Amino acid sequence: MTSIKGRIGLTGRAGQAALAISTALALTALPAMAQPNGMACSPMTGNGGMSTITVNGVGEARVAPDMATIQLGVTTQAESAAQAMSQNAERQTAVIAALAEAGIEQADIQTSGLNLNPMMDYGENRAPTVAGYQASNMVSVRVRDIARLGEVMDAIVNAGANEINGIAFQREDGSDAQDDARRNAVRDARRKAEVLAEASGLTLGPVLALRDTPQPDGPRPMMMDARAASSGASTPIAAGELSMSAQVQAEYGLIGDGACAPRKGGYGGHGGDRGDHDKPKSAGDMPPPMGTDHGAPEPGEPVVPMGQAPADDAPNGDTPSN
Repeated sequence: MTSIKGRIGLTGRAGQAALAISTALALTALPAMAQPNGMACSPMTGNGGMSTITVNGVGEARVAPDMATIQLGVTTQAESAAQAMSQNAERQTAVIAALAEAGIEQADIQTSGLNLNPMMDYGENRAPTVAGYQASNMVSVRVRDIARLGEVMDAIVNAGANEINGIAFQREDGSDAQDDARRNAVRDARRKAEVLAEASGLTLGPVLALRDTPQPDGPRPMMMDARAASSGASTPIAAGELSMSAQVQAEYGLIGDGACAPRKGGYGGHGGDRGDHDKPKSAGDMPPPMGTDHGAPEPGEPVVPMGQAPADDAPNGDTPSN
């Protein structure tokens, strides 16, 4: 029986040593971010994770527009609603015909508003009365040849248009300029992060997250007076350039002395107080609940299988039998 116990104890020591070695390998394989001073940021080493910095970057790129959208229309007034609408329809038909003669395709003309409202007369010491009616018909016109934009404006005013609410210059395909704006935004974010990292005595690390956060800009209308456009000279139009903007949010890691963030909570980054579990573990130490064995057994050390309490009177090298 003694020899059998000795063999059992020998097997137990070998198994425990193998388990300790495998545990050490598992702990070594945990991911960590190496620092220049040799220290690694890892929850398992007790110094927490890598510190990070989040910045916003803004970029801009300019490009010449290749088309324009005009908001124009006709407003008429008459004593009756029917007369106001009839006069408005007649003049608006002439305006649309003038657009067609100027080379504007039907697909580029779209009605954007049609209104009929009473004109009220508010006199003193009496109830308001209807003095007439006002009809308004607005259309959105897309002009693809900007060089002829002034000519088109003159044509529609001469045809009867008396409302021009604005011009929005556009680019039919602005993807290249938008990509340039995004690249500039990423460069701006990195520049800001480098300045902040340097000011804190650290070095900027890898990109951990990068998000595109677009901020759409509304149209920039150019208001005009229709009476000025009806003069003998052609209406001057300055297209200028379009500004494409982009915004990104970037998160970077920080490396250097003091770049490891403080541990939050207990062992492994979870909340609660785990006592000794917050202390760095040696390579051979098995984490709870398996115990705290530090490597292979010493010669003559009693070996106890997992889950069984040691016996005080067990002989050296033997495992107590059940």
